[in-house]
Amino acid sequence: MKIALLQSKEQREKVFKPQHLDRLRKLGEVVVNEVAGDPSEAQLAEVIRGADIAITSWGCGPLTARVLDAAPNLKLVLHAAGTVKPIVTPELWERGIRVTNATAALGKGVAETALGFTIVSLKDMWRLVRETRDGGWGDGANVREVYDVTIGVVGAGKAGSHYVKLLRQFDVNILVYDPFVSEEQAQRMGARKAELEELLAQSDVISIHLPSLPETYRMFNRERLALMKDDCVIINTARGSVIDEEALAEELRKGRFFACLDVTDPEPPRADHPFRDLPNVVLTPHIAGAVNNGLQRLAQAVVLDVEAFMDGEELAGEVRADQLHLLA
Repeated sequence: MKIALLQSKEQREKVFKPQHLDRLRKLGEVVVNEVAGDPSEAQLAEVIRGADIAITSWGCGPLTARVLDAAPNLKLVLHAAGTVKPIVTPELWERGIRVTNATAALGKGVAETALGFTIVSLKDMWRLVRETRDGGWGDGANVREVYDVTIGVVGAGKAGSHYVKLLRQFDVNILVYDPFVSEEQAQRMGARKAELEELLAQSDVISIHLPSLPETYRMFNRERLALMKDDCVIINTARGSVIDEEALAEELRKGRFFACLDVTDPEPPRADHPFRDLPNVVLTPHIAGAVNNGLQRLAQAVVLDVEAFMDGEELAGEVRADQLHLLA
């Protein structure tokens, strides 16, 4: 069994540590791309030559017919990143090659960040830290515990569902809006399925976990933002495009609620963007997903799926062609 890692040298070294490569070598011959920079089509074809399994990541281009012709026995492609859209081609599906991604591993980091925003924001720590640093000593009048509050989760994919799982450690009410999740599925998650307008009107915290799709573009528009409760916390660790940022800035200027934004549209926001000055906004530079040591979660997920494939077991990260229209 030949396993080819197609990503650039620097990208591989960020994600895959020696222990991950050692586990792969126990399963077969491992070939890696030792060239820096995003690989060209010709480089992809050279590294993948004769492989049974290929591993891709950020920076890898599409696996075209020319690339796939170099590996006629290729059975599985594992994408050590999120969306597989940059690498998949019709030829890949036509040849019956299975595909996985590491979205679940990415989603864990996103969910943990959203939970951190939830706790710190309800505790009013952002304001209290600022006041304390400036010589004051806040009275904590606006502090809320993660107890007996309603948390609205918009999008119950990998990140959203893991956020719900983390929230189940607290005594909170969880609402989920996701057209592709049934009432029974929501109940099994430990939440209640709700329509978006109901969720917006009832939630003390709203955490967005939507993919960037035409259907989700500026889903959080002026009318929907107006439905949100005073003193609500809105968290976006998904994509900036799902919020009408001009409308959000207008609501934030009123001081009605608080926003934690790990993503904007575009990134970064311009230097004079109101998000940079408003006191009720926290901006972080798109760090919710896998960063630094968190990238090794992706390697772990890929290795586990290679091992599962070799044992004839279900692949945790498998992606099917008919799912692509739902993926970011």
